Amino acid sequence: MNQPSAASTSAQGAAPRPWKVAVTGDYADADGSTIYGDIGLDQFAEHGLEWSIVSEAGSPLRGEELEGYDALVLLGSLALGEEQLQGVTTLKHVARFGAGYDQVDLAACDARGITVTNAPTGLRVPMAHTALTFLFALAHNLLPKDHLVRTAQWDRKALYRGPGLATATVGVIGLGGIGQETVRQLRALNLEVVAWNRSPRPDFCAEVGITQLELDEVLERSDYVILTVSATPETRHLIGARELGLMKDSAALINIARGSVVDEQALITALQEGTIAGAGLDVFEVEPLPGDSPLIGLENVVLAPHSLCWTQDFTDSTAAEMRGEVIAMATGQQPRNVVNSPQAGPGGAK
Repeated sequence: MNQPSAASTSAQGAAPRPWKVAVTGDYADADGSTIYGDIGLDQFAEHGLEWSIVSEAGSPLRGEELEGYDALVLLGSLALGEEQLQGVTTLKHVARFGAGYDQVDLAACDARGITVTNAPTGLRVPMAHTALTFLFALAHNLLPKDHLVRTAQWDRKALYRGPGLATATVGVIGLGGIGQETVRQLRALNLEVVAWNRSPRPDFCAEVGITQLELDEVLERSDYVILTVSATPETRHLIGARELGLMKDSAALINIARGSVVDEQALITALQEGTIAGAGLDVFEVEPLPGDSPLIGLENVVLAPHSLCWTQDFTDSTAAEMRGEVIAMATGQQPRNVVNSPQAGPGGAK
């Protein structure tokens, strides 16, 4: 990987200037406060870095506002690709706040020598807890029971006995970092777990005492299916009408991955027709979820606005990991979480 120097120079022989960091304004205000809380942007100054906000909320990134910056922190879901990188010659690093980077055109960054990193480690436990939150809510029918209390319908509580977890099998689809942490949490509860992953994970499966199966078998055997796979062209609509049809009619689907992994219309049909019993969804094919989505009116669905893992633990750990990657690049060190293969180019480090 190309290694930048600790400081940038505007012209040969000129004094080094501070490494400049742009932070997307979709999830941040001018003072550095963000939708996640305090992510410690002021700590950049301790390492000689300068930061400022680019792009107003609701506006796409533009090349002219990125020029002059060495690094870009992507807080939200703004796209970064060929169009946004046109005319950008100074950018060397894109740091994603969080694990997912599906909005980044890695090939475009590769061609320009721009290193792309993410911050996956700190959110693994909060994301696993997100899966467990949905799991317990569905197993105990929490949402309809909450509604009974709020609408003074205590006499109907016998109608909403939850299926429970004691004898359940939980299927985990995807054994990356979040998937593995989710499995560890499930096994700590002494739950039976089966899993699918695109490649074998024999060492991990042996370590935690689970069986890795083919996708269809996981769907057929599981009482709860938790999706933790990355969003890629290969995983788009990984779960569609056929896959939902393989699940038990008493089973529930939990998606904490990306909305694109599930064919949402097929899921709505399955929930309406009783092909499966319920769902817990933190992500959707279109976000925000349209107000007329049938999912909103379904009693057997627990919904969250792509933020169920947003806790103080999540903010602190993810922010620290993101800052560490930016500081590493700025000081000529090797970042830990590089997700692309940057080549030397006009915008990249030499």
